Amino acid sequence: MQDISVRFDTGTPAWPGDTPWSCTWAWEMMKGASVNVSRIASSPHVGTHADAPRHVRQDGIGADRLPLVPFLGRALVVDVSAATGPISLAALRAAGYAEGTVRLLLRTGRTVATGTFPESWPSLDPEIVRTLTNDGLRLLAVDCPSVDDRESKTLAVHHAIFDGGAFVLENLDLRSVAPGHYDLLALPMPVGAIDAAPVRALLRSP
Repeated sequence: MQDISVRFDTGTPAWPGDTPWSCTWAWEMMKGASVNVSRIASSPHVGTHADAPRHVRQDGIGADRLPLVPFLGRALVVDVSAATGPISLAALRAAGYAEGTVRLLLRTGRTVATGTFPESWPSLDPEIVRTLTNDGLRLLAVDCPSVDDRESKTLAVHHAIFDGGAFVLENLDLRSVAPGHYDLLALPMPVGAIDAAPVRALLRSP
């Protein structure tokens, strides 16, 4: 079993301008309390997380209604770290993608697990995403901070994924993961009707 999560913790870079993870203490035993109880503040997009449709749609479902099946089962890791621009369908196929893949994990090599927020990362064209979801894709997962480009304002890839009945997993740590097939366990926390949910993501060789 391999943990591919990025920590939901201090030191994990947040999206520039978003709320970083921080912790204070509501009750402390060293100050006479019977227990230690922490108080945290953070964007749910810090660390590994599943985006809910509410992230990009005012009427979209929140994280409390994310289904579990897309985040649990056979998955394919493909290495697209050589890409410097849009990832073509031909490049995906050359990296091992095949029609019928249900859960696709893209190793871009631009992960916040290094402690630095990347300046850019490769992404798919929305039309390619529509092809993938028509082929059966139900989860697009990435090691970079977003399935969309850093500068995107339309979030067209998010919309294409949700339009196709698929879901989004972001901020994985795939640095030591070889391309190939795995069993994925990456269940979103039931955190309420918000825009994203923290995830503990694991891979197991089948």
